[in-house]
Amino acid sequence: MTEIQYCLICGSGLQTGQPPTEDRPRLVCPQCGYIHYLNPKVVSGTLPVQEGKIWLLRRGIEPRLGYWTYPAGFQEIDETTEEAAIRETREEIGCDVQLRGLFGVYSRAGAPVNVVYTADVTETGGIPCTSGEALEVRSFSPDDLPWDELAFPSTHAILRDWVRSRVRE
Repeated sequence: MTEIQYCLICGSGLQTGQPPTEDRPRLVCPQCGYIHYLNPKVVSGTLPVQEGKIWLLRRGIEPRLGYWTYPAGFQEIDETTEEAAIRETREEIGCDVQLRGLFGVYSRAGAPVNVVYTADVTETGGIPCTSGEALEVRSFSPDDLPWDELAFPSTHAILRDWVRSRVRE
């Protein structure tokens, strides 16, 4: 179920049980009553657009090394989803972006929640480039996206919706 075996409060071994206040089994500490919830993490990212094309990166790290995705990563506890999206874009493709607005929130069971913003590459923000997390960086028009080489189901869903949004513009 999880790699967590010990209570984060008192260090006792956790057990699976169903507390009376819960609707499903949880990891519970029999000593102090702490309930360890297994909740999804938040991934924040951008769809950086420049001259009608979207910048994608070929992943330089696992999981899905070598596959294409938009710049995104796990949100840190001390930042907003917007700050995380801007930071991840800078870390992964080396440029600054200006957020235009929330593009969408994507979720599915067993996976992180993806919060995605549309963004413009700023004029003074640098040129998108490779990084330790990106083997290749390239801009794509809606007609030439690498559909068979996308990293995750969420990447496919988000880019499918981006292409549809371009048709409505």
